Amino acid sequence: MNGFLGSPAPASQVNQGRWILQITVWIFAVYLIIAQCIPALDYELGACMGTQETALRVTNVGVAYWWAFAFADLVFYAPLIVACLVGHALRRVWGRILLAAALGITIYWPLVSLAAVAAARDVSGWDLPSESQYWIILPWITLWSAWSL
Repeated sequence: MNGFLGSPAPASQVNQGRWILQITVWIFAVYLIIAQCIPALDYELGACMGTQETALRVTNVGVAYWWAFAFADLVFYAPLIVACLVGHALRRVWGRILLAAALGITIYWPLVSLAAVAAARDVSGWDLPSESQYWIILPWITLWSAWSL
């Protein structure tokens, strides 16, 4: 039995896994910067880009909620992901620790967002054109993060 609980995995499997993880997390980092960090600086631009919901769809409270996530991503989560990727690429222990922290957050936030979308479904003023995009994408992000962790 190789890998997690058994003997160490062969070096070729470890290197392949490192590259898969590096590439997928870098793709996610770019997505995060576009989808969240830009709207943290200019929420209306994010709404025009389609990465954020407008107040007409989710009320001003919804906008405040989504902007708060974008702001936290800008000041903490995106820098954490970039730092973990650099540390992981350099094979530093701190890179693995930061990667685990980032992946833990990446498991948590989609679950919070799905719960919010479900809880607000029948609230007056909350009018998402389609929840399906949330229910398709966010579980995949959660599963990918759990696998990566």
